[in-house]
Amino acid sequence: MKTVAVIQARVGSSRLPGKVLKPIVGRPMLGHIVKRVRSVPVIDEVVVAVPDDGANEPLRQFCRQEGIPFFAGSEMDVLDRFYRAAKLHEGDPVMRITADCPLVDPVLIGKLISQYNSGNYDYFAVAAGADAGRLESGRFPDGLDTECLSFGALEQAWHEATDTRDREHVTRFIWRQKQRFRCGQLFSETDYGHLRLTVDHPHDFELVERIFEELYREDRIFLLPEVIDLLKRRDELRRLNAHVSHAEHYRAVVED
Repeated sequence: MKTVAVIQARVGSSRLPGKVLKPIVGRPMLGHIVKRVRSVPVIDEVVVAVPDDGANEPLRQFCRQEGIPFFAGSEMDVLDRFYRAAKLHEGDPVMRITADCPLVDPVLIGKLISQYNSGNYDYFAVAAGADAGRLESGRFPDGLDTECLSFGALEQAWHEATDTRDREHVTRFIWRQKQRFRCGQLFSETDYGHLRLTVDHPHDFELVERIFEELYREDRIFLLPEVIDLLKRRDELRRLNAHVSHAEHYRAVVED
């Protein structure tokens, strides 16, 4: 078995259609995510899990052209698509990353995998996104979401999950049952829960695009501390999407 990162991607989006293939500094957003994840030394393989319908053919074609392994499966049953991709590529543990997180951080991913391996966990995640919504401190920016889970836990979720939200959000079945699964989180020394680095709205994309224009270099991967420093120096950038909130969406995911 090997450490496999599965990136969930689809072209459909109600607020920003086709965002995963929108170019940033001349390269589709998904391409940047794959490059950043591939730079993590302990990850053996990076796979994109895409829907198998006609609308997502451009996404599959991009993966073919770029030599990126992909698995095509159900658009609505994301848990099934993710599970089958992980099983096909013999991932254990499996990293879960979504294609709306173009600033996913390789160093943070490395720390996450190290913590997972050292603690006999079923599931370990960066403190960001829905499962960190109720935290008051220790959060990373929204958009740094990364999860590491055992194939065994994933398979149990695949077999047992019946709630449509569990089938859509893949790991919800696991992290909502902390009494059953051994779960942990990687916390930030400084709370950055107020920062939004995910891409769901046009203003989010504008911010990420500006960040790449300032920090991107072909020969190196820029990291979260550089992004934080830039936003501290350039408050007009941070304000681009400061009014956008995911709070209601996260409540819908977390609540019974």
